[in-house]
Amino acid sequence: MAVKTITIDMAAYKLLSAEKRGNESFSKVIKRRLRPVRTARSLLNAAPNLGVADETLKHLEEVVRSREDSLASSSVLDSEG
Repeated sequence: MAVKTITIDMAAYKLLSAEKRGNESFSKVIKRRLRPVRTARSLLNAAPNLGVADETLKHLEEVVRSREDSLASSSVLDSEG
């Protein structure tokens, strides 16, 4: 794996260090904090550029809307009751 050395001031170091979880590396902190946010909205915004059919998008929207008022469930969790 290639590496690159960077220089940051002490204030930036303290901020970065404060974000670490356990023995997490600084590289992992940076990737975790700076990766693009992936939401349903970002998927819908990107969909027209992905060549997804309008019918498919409409179906996805129907599925999402049908779940708005339901509690999260899992067939695995529901069967262990």
